[in-house]
Amino acid sequence: MEQPLVSIVIPARNEENTIQRCIDSLAKSDYPQNRLEIIVVDGMSEDGTVEVVKRLSAENSQIRLLPNEKKITPVARNIGVKAAQGDYIMFFDAHSTASSDYIRKCVELMQETGADNVGGVLKTLPSEDTSLGIVIAKVLSSRFGVGGSKFRTGVEARQEVDTVPFGFYKRDVFERIGLFDDNLVRNQDIEFNLRLKRAGGKILLSPEIELTYLSRSNLKGFLRNNFGNGFWVIYAYRFSKTPFSLRHLVPMFFTVFMLAGTILPLLPPVFAYLWLVPLALYLTMDVVFSIKLVRQSNNRSLALALVLFPLLHLAYGLGSIAGFFRLIFGGKR
Repeated sequence: MEQPLVSIVIPARNEENTIQRCIDSLAKSDYPQNRLEIIVVDGMSEDGTVEVVKRLSAENSQIRLLPNEKKITPVARNIGVKAAQGDYIMFFDAHSTASSDYIRKCVELMQETGADNVGGVLKTLPSEDTSLGIVIAKVLSSRFGVGGSKFRTGVEARQEVDTVPFGFYKRDVFERIGLFDDNLVRNQDIEFNLRLKRAGGKILLSPEIELTYLSRSNLKGFLRNNFGNGFWVIYAYRFSKTPFSLRHLVPMFFTVFMLAGTILPLLPPVFAYLWLVPLALYLTMDVVFSIKLVRQSNNRSLALALVLFPLLHLAYGLGSIAGFFRLIFGGKR
């Protein structure tokens, strides 16, 4: 019996350095190649992304390139859904690579369980093999770094969850609940999966399914990405009443707490002690998890780990504060 057709949608913008690795990994899938189509939706890239994809599509007719003039991810996803011919629609990130059995295992899990969306555990690796890149990747897969994000830190057994990385959907999901909210520059997948759950949909995370994410390996990209994540977890509420969990707010509370330290000289000494005790606890955890990280990675950059954990939390927290003020005082972006 012929296997279901799988449409793979890859939103991309300025991904010259990673897009070929991404597409090559999908082209090496053990799923029948004639039952795959790869749709790259490019957000007006200013580097060589388009040229790379055009070259690959000339070599493989199953690769298509579509333009995304609005440049943002939810629009790219919606363009891909409308163009897709598959029984299943799989989203992928241009910074990621798939194991050869990734697509096959997603299809098998769908058929076995009847789930509406499935996904696997994200293995985070550096896009550049530098000390900074290695430590950033480890920080982004540490429980101290990203909290209770199960698809980042791992699970031991299949479980029903609220979201999975990228998503592998039944086609009829989009007929039942519509497309992605194109107001949500980020977190559009979280909002979409919430709608799916509310409509009675089932989302499964499986440890048997693995994919690799190539994290940004420079400090500017690391900080900008996490600031944006923090901003949109709050500001998304303007467009959709998507509830955020307490773990998403922890970096904002931490950042407010740190900023409060600047007014301690104006307050009675007792407030200084109340501020120093939680700070000492945080710094202790920073040291413990940094040492653990360095041992796991066989990397001696302890100083980098000690600095990157707080920078991650502060960047995310500042983004959330900015999102909160934008939410209160208006503005669309």
